[in-house]
Amino acid sequence: MKSETVTPTGEFTLRLSATRRGARLARLLAVQQLHDWGVTGSAAEAAELVVAELANNAALHGRVPGRDFEVRMGRGDDHVRIELSDARGERRPLPARVPDEGGYGLLLVAALATAWGVKDRCVGKTVWATVPLTCQNAVPPR
Repeated sequence: MKSETVTPTGEFTLRLSATRRGARLARLLAVQQLHDWGVTGSAAEAAELVVAELANNAALHGRVPGRDFEVRMGRGDDHVRIELSDARGERRPLPARVPDEGGYGLLLVAALATAWGVKDRCVGKTVWATVPLTCQNAVPPR
């Protein structure tokens, strides 16, 4: 018989290289953590999309050679707070206002999260979003 003690902390933090590979790994590990927390369905899909977008932005726009980005997630009773920190504080995220080749990711974040924003750090910035566990803005079925 296998005896195992599991102590969920409700917080998840990791540092990854500021590359496309690091962004992909951030999404995959966040999905696993959400599963471990018992977050499923449209709430998990919404959180996955938010992590994917913010991690991609950190790798693409927040990259400083030799610096990593940090992913932090915290599970509350009715939400998951997602934070991505990078080393480029001077590059603030702005949702696209005019159609072009990109820039719609933050509109997706705004649609899936109850709130999102940016806060300064000693070095760089943190972009955060709060995703409800009872998703009013559910991800449409594929």
